[in-house]
Amino acid sequence: MKKLLEYGGIAASVVLIVAGTGAIVTGFNGRDRVRDDLAREKIVGTPDSSIPGQLVDTGKEAESFSAVMRKHALEATGGRTYAEMGRFIDKNGKETNDEQKAAKDPKTGQPVENGARNIWVTETGLSTALNVAYFAERVSEFAILMGFALLLTGIGFLVLTLRVLRTPSAVKESRRQPTAAVAVPH
Repeated sequence: MKKLLEYGGIAASVVLIVAGTGAIVTGFNGRDRVRDDLAREKIVGTPDSSIPGQLVDTGKEAESFSAVMRKHALEATGGRTYAEMGRFIDKNGKETNDEQKAAKDPKTGQPVENGARNIWVTETGLSTALNVAYFAERVSEFAILMGFALLLTGIGFLVLTLRVLRTPSAVKESRRQPTAAVAVPH
């Protein structure tokens, strides 16, 4: 039974060490992938951002730039969001959600879309991608942290297993072996 516990403890330790190492490697690879993908897009911070003129190439910078994009979209649409705007433009240039009141495109005969509202479609798509990059980088950092925790736990468990389960048998062996008699002078 003791051997089973010893081997089980060693196996569990190895599994924790391997899982921890794998999580660390995966975390660093994920973080690097996020940063490479962001850099590939060549997004440069605007003068009113926290990184003016610099490449947006980290998750934190992506999150920050996403907030700037939202501010720009609000400025472009008079402070209104997508849901607060009409879908179409009427003949007088006013917004409406009524297709019948909307101006018609002379080429297609379709209602004329509200172009300002479409700004939000673009902004939402781009800012979502930037926020996903931020989230992915945070998940990668969490994986790295958990990897180190698993690695240290595995090492600690291995030390504990070897110390507790092997030491008593080593102590018993030393007690069984006779010691040489030492002559003490009088």
